Amino acid sequence: MYFDFDYYWRVLRHVWTLKEWSGRTRMLFRLIILVPLSTSFHALCFVLDYLFFPRLWRQQVRQPVFIVGHARSGSTLTHRLLASDEESFSYFLYWETFFPSLLQKKIIRGLGWADKHLLGGPIKKRLEVWDEKMFGKYRHIHNMSLWNSEEDQFVMRAAFVTQQWALDVPMMDIIDLFHVDQMPQTKKRRWLHHYRECVKRQLLLNGGKAVHLSKNPVMSGWVESLIETFPDARIVVVMRNPIECIPSVLKLVEVTWSAKGWRQQDFGESLRMLTDISFDTFRHPYEVLKRYPASSHIVVDYRKLTTQPRKTVLEIYHGLGLNVSETYDSWLLAQEDSERDHSTRFEYSIDDYELSRQRIEAELSDFFDRYNWQRESQA
Repeated sequence: MYFDFDYYWRVLRHVWTLKEWSGRTRMLFRLIILVPLSTSFHALCFVLDYLFFPRLWRQQVRQPVFIVGHARSGSTLTHRLLASDEESFSYFLYWETFFPSLLQKKIIRGLGWADKHLLGGPIKKRLEVWDEKMFGKYRHIHNMSLWNSEEDQFVMRAAFVTQQWALDVPMMDIIDLFHVDQMPQTKKRRWLHHYRECVKRQLLLNGGKAVHLSKNPVMSGWVESLIETFPDARIVVVMRNPIECIPSVLKLVEVTWSAKGWRQQDFGESLRMLTDISFDTFRHPYEVLKRYPASSHIVVDYRKLTTQPRKTVLEIYHGLGLNVSETYDSWLLAQEDSERDHSTRFEYSIDDYELSRQRIEAELSDFFDRYNWQRESQA
């Protein structure tokens, strides 16, 4: 199993310098004690997978679907609409991303079966209480749960390839998980090989024949690497007016850091880095797919997704060469009204940040023209 020692040492050195931070001792304990122990355990299970599940040697990843686009642009809605077609797709539930090994997941599923059928479900009930306590207060921002489909890049956390460290400690200037296509070839190949191994295990867990379905805003910077690793990959790019989604992401990350006790002066530089990445999130997939016109892809407009969800999903299926079953189409019809006018109660304002409407319109002017987004002068 791969482990990114370079990123590990960067994070460890950075945390070591935070002499005034009250959480420094806890974080150092996680990094110096818990990370090596957990990684060793995951690595052992990763190796044992090939011993206990010989089908893994032959498991293929065929025509995976990757949903990319700026966070808060409707990528989660797109992913969960498609994930409801369980006859076609395999994907990671959030709890499954904590356990990259197939052996681990099989054992946990077995324990879950025993809890439900032999004990009446007391463990699941306690987990549901914990789940509500942990995620319930944030569901107006992002509907998160241990049992929801989630960003599958989280499964790489055991390899120390996860944005979680930068959410715990503002250090987006220390580690960069976005610009993978610009990484040195050796490191890039190792990251993507490990990711492929994780996907193979998830596919086999779910029967081995379904299509892998992924949603990751951070993978907007991985598009070329994904195409190189999965030559038959199908890409869905979700587009939303950046004046709406960029400040939403900045606010979401700021709320996360503030909840952990960080102050504005602690995360100001990371917010600036995140702003620059936001612009790249719009540009990069477009530039890559222009160089790879033969790659199967489709662009989804957030406005259409939220007003005509069924029609949009059917267009995605048609654009990617997927078949729509009668059962799934009936489900889409039943969901049409509940998914239409998708919105959240998460409040934010672009005026809270150094970023201005004028800068967004100037940086992404060609996108405003292409998608006919309203400019400030037209408001």
